[in-house]
Amino acid sequence: MPPPPSPLCPATATITEAGIKGIEICWSNLYHHAISLSSPQSEDVDHSQLLDAAKDIKRQCDDLALTVIVLQPFGHYEGQLDDEKHKQTVARFEQWLELVKALGCDVIQIPSNLNKEGTTGDMDKIVADLVEVADLAAKQDPPVKLAYEAISWGAHVDLWEQSWHVVQRVDRPNFGLCLDTYHIAGRVWADPASETGIMPRAKEDMVESLLRLVKDVDVKKVFYVQLSDAEKLEKPLVEGHEFYDADQPARMSWSRNARLFPCEEVLGGFLPVLSVTEAIVNELGYRGWISMEIFSRHLAERSESVPKEFATRAMRSYRKVSESLAWDSLK
Repeated sequence: MPPPPSPLCPATATITEAGIKGIEICWSNLYHHAISLSSPQSEDVDHSQLLDAAKDIKRQCDDLALTVIVLQPFGHYEGQLDDEKHKQTVARFEQWLELVKALGCDVIQIPSNLNKEGTTGDMDKIVADLVEVADLAAKQDPPVKLAYEAISWGAHVDLWEQSWHVVQRVDRPNFGLCLDTYHIAGRVWADPASETGIMPRAKEDMVESLLRLVKDVDVKKVFYVQLSDAEKLEKPLVEGHEFYDADQPARMSWSRNARLFPCEEVLGGFLPVLSVTEAIVNELGYRGWISMEIFSRHLAERSESVPKEFATRAMRSYRKVSESLAWDSLK
């Protein structure tokens, strides 16, 4: 028997009060909600408990007229060399297909694989693996879409151009892109481990990359967009820096600790986020969901004010982006 419905989460209610219409659900959110619903509480939750948690999240979102946009991230998948691990990951994906149905959404985000060990950069293998899950997702009723994202510290795919090449080769109606301003600009323009914080040809490479994006990408294959900036660090993110982690690439440590919303220059934001967003929305013509994504060391602070602060900042940022790029005039 499923657990009784949980009371509405204050943080979720705060999201809608700020004017936000949709949310991404991270698997970790689902996992921890399943723990909270279990009695007695245990960190060892099974798939049925995750399904109950997904249904409860769906109920809460329905009560607040809040849309679940996507379940993410289905990571560490493509390019695995161990056949048994590959089979286990595909079995996990099939469970995710049940979870998105319970959440009432139709998109799973797949970040490019972060693991070099035990994986290959062979594009034939990467494409074949992604075709396999795309075909499984397409058999669902309704079909589930897969949004592939080039992570800026990805093991084999770390540029949007590479992810677009993958999408073209997979060639399935339900397989497209997630474009993220942090990962695009954070890879092409920024270098948090350098003295300057930017790449040697930052401006030139960023302009050329965005020209290619507008020219080459089919906007129908952009399934959703994430907007995010990051702090300009006072010193390079190398050993000795407070964010340094020997087990993480610098861009990953930077991302986990110091993301910002767009138009928060007063807090140190410095990526060319508006230029990237203008290319995707104003020039390419994207008109779907836009997610205001953030990671921050401050999210770990145990204060009831944190959800309200970040929800308010997200909507303030969105409105500034909309005003700066004249979105009210777009058709």
